[in-house]
Amino acid sequence: MLAQSLWRAHQPAPFSNQPLPNEVDVVVVGGGIAGLTAAYLFKQGGKRVAVFEKDRIGSGETGNTTAHLTCVNDARISKVARQFGENTAQLVWRAGATAIDVIESNATERGIDCAFRRVPGFLCSAFFDEDSGDGPSALREDAELARRLGFATSFIEAGPITGRPAMRVADQALFNPMDYIAGLASVINGDGSFVFEDCEVGDVIDDPLAVIVNGENIVCRDLMIATHVPIVGKRNLLGATLFQTKLYPYSSYVLGARLSDDRVAPGLYWDTTDSYYYLRVHEDADGFYAIFGGEDHKTGQESDTESRFTHLTEAFQRLVPSAAIERRWSGQVIETSDGLPFIGEVSPHQFVATGFAGNGMTFGTIAGVMMHDAVLNVPNVWRDLFDPHRKVSTLGSLATVLTENVDYPFHFIADRLRQNTGAGVENVPRGSGKVLVVGDKRVAVHRRDDGEVVKVSAVCTHMGCLVRWNNAERTWDCPCHGSRFSPEGEVLGGPAEAPLEKVDD
Repeated sequence: MLAQSLWRAHQPAPFSNQPLPNEVDVVVVGGGIAGLTAAYLFKQGGKRVAVFEKDRIGSGETGNTTAHLTCVNDARISKVARQFGENTAQLVWRAGATAIDVIESNATERGIDCAFRRVPGFLCSAFFDEDSGDGPSALREDAELARRLGFATSFIEAGPITGRPAMRVADQALFNPMDYIAGLASVINGDGSFVFEDCEVGDVIDDPLAVIVNGENIVCRDLMIATHVPIVGKRNLLGATLFQTKLYPYSSYVLGARLSDDRVAPGLYWDTTDSYYYLRVHEDADGFYAIFGGEDHKTGQESDTESRFTHLTEAFQRLVPSAAIERRWSGQVIETSDGLPFIGEVSPHQFVATGFAGNGMTFGTIAGVMMHDAVLNVPNVWRDLFDPHRKVSTLGSLATVLTENVDYPFHFIADRLRQNTGAGVENVPRGSGKVLVVGDKRVAVHRRDDGEVVKVSAVCTHMGCLVRWNNAERTWDCPCHGSRFSPEGEVLGGPAEAPLEKVDD
């Protein structure tokens, strides 16, 4: 079985090396859908823009997505309406619908062959346990509210796949995200604008605003941080750290399979359990293909990540027996206390976009639109709603903040009190990893398949929690704030910005 997302099977050609510019109007850090959408719109608006991606474009969560394009967000529309009012609920769904229109328009206008297709979406009663999740009355309430707010929704007594009640949402969509962002990048690159791969921003200077890349200063007027979990940038460390307490990273697991029949039509499907299962079916030249995901957990807080794939496989084969599973991968979603993303200005001329939950492709796209509007001083209806500085406005949201942030003190202290059993490098199997006490240090020890041992500090460089080995993905994951590192200690995902320290023998 391939341990790779479907989208990364055909990585776009790399962008050629080119000299760094001395100055641009806008610097975008991160080459995923949010950053490249913003950069594309900046260039269309007459701005000189430079995109810096530390790996390849789409190497972050855009390349790990399941590529649902929907206006249906994780926070149910009825819940959002009760919490914030119907106008807000309408705006949240309108963000997703607008994002789908933007992707379709960009792809059509630029001739980007990204397999964009309109399909229906279905929010279904629990796929497996009829007594779990929300029942028919809640789905009916959602469908009626959404229809009243202007969306093409309907309640179905016998929905697809399981024959149980569902809410149908028309005009959702599918696409290939890597082909799409590669198309955007090709338009951005050139005529005074740039897309740089394998090019990491080392630091940010405040006055004049500039980024340091490969030892060189690139001056800019505006800076957009589009890195899934925002880097510190030119904010002070305290402010950046406090912002992290609003972000809750969860790992999600995904399977890709070829279907031998057409029992499940192309479309998007979710159930109402928490955490929910999600299914995406599309048709290509070889027939029908399904992507199935779920089994979410707080990043770094599952001791046996391999079991998540096992459970997911069993559920997939039960739901779609014809699925011939050929690949698997995992991704990370960032939740917030109120279920809405953080998109906007966090300090003068510095913008962030994060907290997209399960709607990365649509909220990422609308983030690009919002960043363009903010820099060009164009009014935007979502500016206040998604403002990173908004207050926790309800008791429910406050409870979420308190519950989620108990992780840091708990794991910071508990992991240091936990004693090793059978400690010793010789007890680390090939292909695995363990945190061991070596002298007075906690050391993250990985034994490669060839038997070579790699040792790095087990102390996360973000806020000092101890990392844990992820046996399914072969990564070191932090249970406090979700940072992820390679076996060699290199940063795979923030908020950590520095690698784990090397440990000498």
